[in-house]
Amino acid sequence: MSKVIGYTAGVYDLFHIGHLNVLKKAKKECDYLIVALTTDELCVKNKGKTPIVPYIERYEILLSNKYVDEVIPQNELNKVEDWKKHKFHKIFAGSDKKLTKEYKDFTDFFNKEKVEIVYFDYTEHTSSTFLRSVLEKI
Repeated sequence: MSKVIGYTAGVYDLFHIGHLNVLKKAKKECDYLIVALTTDELCVKNKGKTPIVPYIERYEILLSNKYVDEVIPQNELNKVEDWKKHKFHKIFAGSDKKLTKEYKDFTDFFNKEKVEIVYFDYTEHTSSTFLRSVLEKI
């Protein structure tokens, strides 16, 4: 069988155990893992806030992670365009994404292309949103 290419995307701000778990589990299911890293500009546009850790630093953190083979910029929420460029076989996401409009929108496309969508349990006790809220109280 040919090399299995995996793909996941996210902001990866305030890198924590939930992020590590997604990358570790994803790498177990593929030979080559691509991470689409949300740019600061897309984060502001989409979430209304700038990441605490700048893009270049988040990029370096991900690139130095032993489970990550390649980091690409995520300038828009269009995983179909990323698939057209990188032809990944599996896409990995936290279970919190399963019911989002973004994931519902591309599920049919990926099913037709035989791209498996794999959801991992969301880390309830730690999230960047929670960590950010604690920092804002300091």
